[in-house]
Amino acid sequence: MRAVGLRILKLKNYAESVSIAHNGYLERRILHFILMSFGALAVIYVLILGNMVFNIAERRTLDTRARALSSEVADLELSYLSLSNEIDLAYSHSLGFKEANAKFATRKALGSLNGKLKSTKNEI
Repeated sequence: MRAVGLRILKLKNYAESVSIAHNGYLERRILHFILMSFGALAVIYVLILGNMVFNIAERRTLDTRARALSSEVADLELSYLSLSNEIDLAYSHSLGFKEANAKFATRKALGSLNGKLKSTKNEI
């Protein structure tokens, strides 16, 4: 019996000297990992949300600018139309333009070529 007691004592001393993974330490590491993951996800969420808010504000600014440009284009079109209505033949002569005598190339109609063309009947 004394030999069994010695073996148990020897086993107990050996077990204390061996480094075994402690479950409390593992649980603490898992908890830290989960908390760090939540923190990282929260930071990413805040960055995405901030980016969306910035884009919405930028879009509103661009919409306002587009409306202003559209109004400016409409004003320019109106002034163009009013100026183009003032242009007439007398105004163009005062600027030094002359009326061109255009000569156009003409071709005779097919009916005037009677007898010069041989027509074949194509019966398809």
